[in-house]
Formats: sequence, C-alpha cells, structure tokens
Amino acid sequence: MEKLHSKELSSSGGGDSTQKYVDVAEVRDGVIILKNGSLRAIVLMSSINFELKSTQEQDAITLQYQNFLNSLSFPVQILVSSRKLNINPYLKILDERERHTGNDLMRLQIAEYRAFVKNLTEITNIMSKYFYVIVPFSPVENKETGFFARMMNALHPTQAIVAKREQFETNKNQLLQRVDHILDGIGATGVRGQMLDTEEVLELLYNCYNPSLFANTDISDLSAANLRGFG
Repeated sequence: MEKLHSKELSSSGGGDSTQKYVDVAEVRDGVIILKNGSLRAIVLMSSINFELKSTQEQDAITLQYQNFLNSLSFPVQILVSSRKLNINPYLKILDERERHTGNDLMRLQIAEYRAFVKNLTEITNIMSKYFYVIVPFSPVENKETGFFARMMNALHPTQAIVAKREQFETNKNQLLQRVDHILDGIGATGVRGQMLDTEEVLELLYNCYNPSLFANTDISDLSAANLRGFG
C-alpha cells in the first residue's frame, strides 16, 4: 500500500493543511481510493494516426468507437496530458556509447549527434502527449452503520480490518471487470491500453499536482516506473 502524501512526495511545509483538499486517500494495487470510498483505475492508451487512414478505415474506426461508447453502462473520463519531453536518459545512453566506442570516427559522429539533440531540445519545447481513460467504481455505502456496528468494530478491530480488506478486493475485482471491458471495446478501433500500476499512478498524480516541479525533480521511488507510450 502506498500513501499519496509520503515524505518523499510532500513538501516540507504546510503539507498537512493542503492534504484535506486532495480527494485521493491512498493508492493500493494500482487502484486509487478516494476519501469517499470510491475507486478509480487509470488506463494508458496508445494513439493512431487517423488522418493517414483511408476513408474506409476511418469509417470503420468511427463505427467501432461508436459501438464502444454505446456499450458503456458507466461513466468514464478521458484525460490528455502534455509533458515536455525529457531527453536526459537518451543523452546518457549516447554518452555511454561515445565513451565505450573504440572507433574514433564513430565516437566523433556520436558526439556531434548528441550535441545536436541537446541543442535542439534546449531551443524548442518538444512535447509528448499521453492519453488516459479513468474508470470509476463507487461501492454502495452502508448508511445504516450505527452505534452498535461501530462498537463491534472497536471491540474486534482485527475482524474489522479483515472485512475492509475483503471488501476492497471485492470492489477492486468489479473495477477490473470494467477495465477489461474498456480494453476489449477500445481494442476494436486499433487502440491498445494498459492499466497503470501503483508507481505509475503516483507519478501521474505527482505530475498533475506539481506540473512545474515534476520535470526537475528526481523521484527515486519511481525510477522503475514504465509510464510511456506504445509503439
């Protein structure tokens, strides 16, 4: 289980006063748990070049997308995120190849190419777009929980914790069924998708809440995240 506002992701001052304005309670097993108990899953989608398709292909894609929308029995949210392309990892790879290349001519060409790429990214803002579908699930809240139910939870805390875990697993399975429906339906249009795991969700949330800091912040806990587009 990962808390959204961990020490690594929270600012040093005023963190407690601003957390109450964030609807996210925690992220567990790649699922966002909101403070009202509802769940959210985030699916990263690939893209297709619609303009390069033939007229027949465009009509087929449009029809399949229409069928997909008509098959939905629950609301979804489509999020488009634009980020400045971080070219530093690629430059590090080029630097490693330059230092380990025995051919002088090849080393010179790699150095010139690395300098060209670096200068290009410095003078122009190269943006990457990511497309997400946010899938919700809101369990039916038990509003009849009264004094005696709360007393039983207090007297038997272990049983209450187990019951909450079992309820979360039940709700998560229903949410994952919706995710599978999204992937199957949108797959007919040629678009592929993948549900984000916990680290990828945290990275996306951190980017949304800290857009100006994300590009210049090194989050070691998220170094293994695989948040990228599809080829």
